[in-house]
Amino acid sequence: MNKLSSSTRGLFLLAFVLLCLPLVLPNSFYYDVAIRIAINAVIAIGLNLLIGYTGQISLGHAGFFGLGAYASAILTSRYGWPPALALAAAASGMAALALLVARPVLRLKGHYLAMATLGLGIIIMIVLTNESALTGGPDGMSVPAFSVFGWEISGEKNWYAVCAAALLVMAWAAINLINAPGGRALQAIHGSEIAAFAVGVDVTAMKIRVFVLSAVVASVMGSLSAHYVGFITPGIAGFHHSIELVTMVVLGGMASVFGSIVGAIVLTLLPQLLSTLEGWETVAFGIVLMASMIFLPKGVVPTLRARLNRSTA
Repeated sequence: MNKLSSSTRGLFLLAFVLLCLPLVLPNSFYYDVAIRIAINAVIAIGLNLLIGYTGQISLGHAGFFGLGAYASAILTSRYGWPPALALAAAASGMAALALLVARPVLRLKGHYLAMATLGLGIIIMIVLTNESALTGGPDGMSVPAFSVFGWEISGEKNWYAVCAAALLVMAWAAINLINAPGGRALQAIHGSEIAAFAVGVDVTAMKIRVFVLSAVVASVMGSLSAHYVGFITPGIAGFHHSIELVTMVVLGGMASVFGSIVGAIVLTLLPQLLSTLEGWETVAFGIVLMASMIFLPKGVVPTLRARLNRSTA
């Protein structure tokens, strides 16, 4: 009951911050950063369901993000599909692809699973780069504006509203899933697959479902991101982006919805804050991450929560 109350308070706080943030954002640059944080946070929450709650590592999730972006871009720009329909088709196709690869890939464990998902992401990026007739190759391609029933989403304020709403809905859905029997089954799998199977959990089916769910979330946000930015290149599906997403989960806190949001905030803001170091920003970025892992080993949110509980006990 206390855990549910804490999650509910967290959701209200998140909603309050998202509502008040436009009052203090001075210009379009800050709106752009806030939008990118929201997009990354939604993906990180979905990835945390897979990694943090279920214990299944994925180093190729940027591939699903990239495929969602390119599917929407191709369907809208080359075939004239409505953007909303293209987004739904991209998500459906991603669900089918994730379902196809999940069963053989999720049989693996540990570093074998990590290498398999890494290979999947690399294959996706190579395909996006080489199929220049469809994707524009390394030069990328432009993406039309997103519109629904004739209403075009344009301007940072409108895009902020869309992405903020997506973040709030994703956080609410993830918390409800975690507190439901299915969420407890995922956590049981993380603890011990053998024990979970012994108490009646269909381990294989649950792992496949959460893998597909996280892939679809990444695809949807990839589609939205493509329409928001207006131009995409194969780099969005690259290995570095996948590592960045995993780092958001680990830094913010494994098995923590709000930790995913904090991780997305830190990893999105840090490059902006360190850009004034003129060539040393990567070194400073690495030092900050190392220090975070040394002094906050379980992630920012779980570690701070544990220390707060000890101080109030």
